Amino acid sequence: MIKSLYTRVVLTYLISVIGGTVISFNLAIWIYKDELNENLQVQLLRFAQDVVQIYDAFPLTEADKFVSGMKQLETYHVRIYDANGGVQSYGGPEGMKLETVTEAQVQQVLAGGIVQVNPSGISISLLGMQLTTDTGKKALFVEPVGPPSSAFVLKWLVNFVVYSLVSGSLVILVAAMFVVRPIKKLTNATRKIAAGDFNVKLNIKQKGELGALARSFEEMTHDLQQLEQMRRDFVSNVSHEVQSPLTSISGYALALKQMNIPESERGRYIDIIIGEAERMSKMSDSLLKLSLLESQSQQLRFTTFSLDEQIRRVIVALQPQWSARRINFDLQLTAATLTADYDLLSQVWTNLLGNSIKFSGDGGVISVHTKQDNKSVTVRVSDTGIGIAPEDQKRIFERFFKADRSHSRKYNGSGMGLAIVKQIVLLHQGDIRVTSELGAGTSFIVTLPLNTPAD
Repeated sequence: MIKSLYTRVVLTYLISVIGGTVISFNLAIWIYKDELNENLQVQLLRFAQDVVQIYDAFPLTEADKFVSGMKQLETYHVRIYDANGGVQSYGGPEGMKLETVTEAQVQQVLAGGIVQVNPSGISISLLGMQLTTDTGKKALFVEPVGPPSSAFVLKWLVNFVVYSLVSGSLVILVAAMFVVRPIKKLTNATRKIAAGDFNVKLNIKQKGELGALARSFEEMTHDLQQLEQMRRDFVSNVSHEVQSPLTSISGYALALKQMNIPESERGRYIDIIIGEAERMSKMSDSLLKLSLLESQSQQLRFTTFSLDEQIRRVIVALQPQWSARRINFDLQLTAATLTADYDLLSQVWTNLLGNSIKFSGDGGVISVHTKQDNKSVTVRVSDTGIGIAPEDQKRIFERFFKADRSHSRKYNGSGMGLAIVKQIVLLHQGDIRVTSELGAGTSFIVTLPLNTPAD
């Protein structure tokens, strides 16, 4: 089995072109066979008829002299047989190999018949006709010395086709190298990517299908490189987020082994260990939740409910967090009936409102506005908190990303809340975006279809 694409391209071309040329050539000969026969025979027949007329018009001696001096004998050889077996020969180069004339053919011509020897099926190699002289009937045999003009054209055409095939084959050998070269580059690039090297430059400038394939491959490589970087960042972030509580738990557990620790300090150490353990538990739950959402194996449980009522319930549930800091709410909730997963959307509002409460100052204001049209509903959650830098706004929906690392310990959190929010919104075929300004607050705008498609 031929595995090389280059060899297969060349062989396919040669087989198709040679086969097509041979079939077309033979088909053309078969279609125009009668015309070729007629064209190739006409000159030979006319010359033979001229010789017959000469012997009819002149005495034998003068006719022999006239025929022996004809210029046409440069291209024709003439043999004249009599009834007694004698033969006269005119024309043709010396040593020329002549067609064999049998006794039966001589007798056939002397009896008034015509002999045509046609071995190739197209051109006549020997023509026999009866001629009449003043001494009686004789048999005239005419044989072409050189190829007739039509036969020469046919021969030239065959040679032309052969040379065309040879030169075309050489051209396709070179052209196929340029066709296969980009595919070889793609193959080598694939091996590098499989080995973990994403710094691949194809430099394929061809257009058409190969160019589109090369551009798609480069885009895929770029996406894979980003995915690999995200994987490394994820491992690094998980290690960092897990290491911090583990260090605290390990340190305070070792401190508890000391016998002279006051009871009040012992209780504080235990509370810290419990808090860090709960933090790790929440992070683990968030990771599992996010993994489930991103794998799209989460089955949405659709129910129809009042969106404004759901948001009010979430605000009431978060009252211990905002009432202690004297945070006020500005609610402008229009009545909206939504068909979606109630529990997942409840988590969206919990995370968004929880972030607004966390990053708002004491006595701040959080605004929740809804707006509905024929197909969708938009929820805007705004606060007057610390805000988000412009360079961080593009990354806040990434897992473990924290816009303000310097305040990460102050505000706590795993950095996965907004990643979970985005995945839930995408599962409902909605959209979420953010607008923010440092020191002036942040707004999250969530748009959801009123009826989420079941797929």
